[in-house]
Order: sequence, then C-alpha cells, then structure tokens
Amino acid sequence: MESWIWIPITLLAALVQAIRTAMQKQLTAGMGIEAVTLVRFLFGLPFAAAYLVALMVINGYPLPELNLTFLGSCTAAAAAQIVATALLIQLFSMRNFAVGTSYSRTEAFLTGLIGAAFFAEIIDPAGWVAIGISVIGVVVMTIAGRRVAGHSLMLFFTDRSMAIGLASGCGFALASLFIRRASLSLGHPDWLFSAAVTLVAIILLQTVTLGSYVALRQPGQYGAILRHWRACVLVGLTSMLGSAGWFTAMTIERAAYVKAVGQIEFAFTLLASVYVFHERSSKLELAGMLMVVIGIVVLLVYG
Repeated sequence: MESWIWIPITLLAALVQAIRTAMQKQLTAGMGIEAVTLVRFLFGLPFAAAYLVALMVINGYPLPELNLTFLGSCTAAAAAQIVATALLIQLFSMRNFAVGTSYSRTEAFLTGLIGAAFFAEIIDPAGWVAIGISVIGVVVMTIAGRRVAGHSLMLFFTDRSMAIGLASGCGFALASLFIRRASLSLGHPDWLFSAAVTLVAIILLQTVTLGSYVALRQPGQYGAILRHWRACVLVGLTSMLGSAGWFTAMTIERAAYVKAVGQIEFAFTLLASVYVFHERSSKLELAGMLMVVIGIVVLLVYG
C-alpha cells in the first residue's frame, strides 16, 4: 500500500495548498506579508498539535525520543523554509517578478539535484525526465500568466531576480529534504505518526521565530491578525492539512518525486482562476498545465 498511497496524499495536499494560497491572498489586503506568513504557522500549530495528540491517543503511542539528527534537521528545515519564503516575497517588489518566480518554480528539479548529491536520494532516468517536463510546464504557466515575452526573456540569464528565484527554489528544496530526513530519523513504523511529530516540531520553531520577529519589528500586526481571526483560523486549518499531507508523502517517498507530483498545485490554481474567478487563460498557460500533467503521468508510470 505504501508504494502508491503517497500519490493521493500529495494530490490532496496540493489541492489544499492551492485553497490556502487563495485565502492568504485575501488576507494581504488587511495585513503585512510577514503577518500573513505568520498566520499559517500561528493558527496552524493548534490544529497540528491536536492531530498529533489524536494519533497518540488512538494508537497508544508515547512521544518518541528526539535524537540530534531529528532536531538538527527540523531546525534546518524551518530556517530554509522561512528564508525561501522571504526571498519569494522579495520578488514581489522587483520589476522582473515573473523571471524570478519562474526560477523558483524549478524547486522540484533542485530537490532532485540536491537530494542526489547530498541526501543519497537516487532518481531514475525516467524520473529526471518526468521532473524536467513538469518543471518546464510550471515555468511556461508562470511566464504566460505574467505576459513575459521578447526582450524580457533575455533577463532569465542576466537579471538579479534570477539569482533570488533560484535561491528561493533551493531553500524550498532543502526544506523538503530535511523534512524527510527528520521524519525518517525517528525510526517509527507508522509514517503518519512520524510525519505528525515532525510537523509539530517544525511549525513550533517557525511560529516562535517568525512570531518573535513580527513582535519586535511590526507589533501592530498582531492587532490586524486579531481583527481577521476568522479568516486566520481557516488559513491555519488548511495550512495544517496541506503540510500534514506534504510531510506524510515525503516520509513515504523521495522528496523530489513528491515535489514533481505536487506541481499539479499550479494547474489547480489555474483552473480556479478560470472557473471560480472567471479569468481567461491563454493557450500557453493551458499548454504548460498539460506539460505538468504529462510529467506526472510519466513519473507515475515509468519513474
């Protein structure tokens, strides 16, 4: 069962994350980016803790011993994700936003590359092909959605946003790989439980770190969070559900494969823009979405 169960878990996580992203965009109208980012951790933590406690009570599990590999990997994952998010946020203020975000979308490929080089995650040749197809598809959707054309494409090799985008993608890739290492280091036979312990540990670290930053630099944002508490609760719930899915899938399967299948999130977002927000999609965007789907099919059949 474990050989395939990660696939529906990943698809569900991608769908929930697309919903959470849409909800977070609505919150940006009433609070700063850092506060909106904090909301997913601050309000997600109680749900994650409740999920872990439920697994412990239902299965009679005690808390596992937290070894140094687990603690170090959780710390590295939390830091990498915060830095990657900060870099992605920085791209919003840059002229060539689409160029940078297109590079950040290479996260799945970077996860495979870094994983193979430093985390002993072996990727089959068909897996590399599938990852490459899906990454190109996401980049095409990003370019098409931002109407990047002509001379702007030359900036892919020269613009500062390229470096920031790649650094962001590397950060998210490292976070995924350290999440998998942390969860596996517990050595627990129940992958749901291992993932839940890892989830709580990382969200706790991120809540304390980012919460302290907002308290010191933007204390007024806590008032804005309280004023929008209902929406924040929903963001926290969807964030926890999505993260629980990602963490569980990456406990079962290699992070690069999970990230490749998870690229379907961008197709979900595109479909939502068409059917929910009644926005038009270009032929290039639809072609990119098709490439993502083809990449996933190749991965699942031959990877």
